[in-house]
Amino acid sequence: MAGAMLHVLYLTGIAAFAASGVLAAHRARLDPFGGLVLAFAAAISGGTLRDLILGRHPLYWTHDGLLLTVIAVTAVATMVFLRYRELPHRSLMTVDAVGLAVVTVIGARAAIDAGVTPFAAVILAVLTGVTGEVIRDVLCGEFPPLLLREEVYATAALLGAVCYLVLDRLGTDPAAAAAVAASLVFAVRMGALHFGLHLPRLAQRPPA
Repeated sequence: MAGAMLHVLYLTGIAAFAASGVLAAHRARLDPFGGLVLAFAAAISGGTLRDLILGRHPLYWTHDGLLLTVIAVTAVATMVFLRYRELPHRSLMTVDAVGLAVVTVIGARAAIDAGVTPFAAVILAVLTGVTGEVIRDVLCGEFPPLLLREEVYATAALLGAVCYLVLDRLGTDPAAAAAVAASLVFAVRMGALHFGLHLPRLAQRPPA
């Protein structure tokens, strides 16, 4: 039961990242093919990197037809919607926050199941959550990517990953732990956007 709920949660996060890819392509004035490319890149890049690091073969998405269908349908539906309506300015940030929250937690679960150390599990969870955004921004010609600016982005994923690991160690039901940790990531990310919070820069003034 918990496994099925986690899979549904994962598909939700993947769909959110696919939609964010199309929204980024729309903002960058790319064509529909570019929208599809960004949808798939944003949705599967993080999990692909995680599986490569863990030495998992074949890659998870190569034998999950439902996942690929969800990405494609979400991408097409988002493109059709954008033909008739303009979404609010912060829509990209909102759906991206949903994807970040869910995929980070699923990355943490996969790392735990692989038996890696807690520190490695946190790193893998964060990489799973943020890689799709980095690839999406680079393909859109947006540099540096959101992750490398002073945005509270990877920090939100880090907090969620740690939260999930702690709850897992305490014996919390996996689905409940995932819901709590994903909610934390989403709340931190959206709260930072709402209140304009940023991480401090490495240098406060240009070097002489």
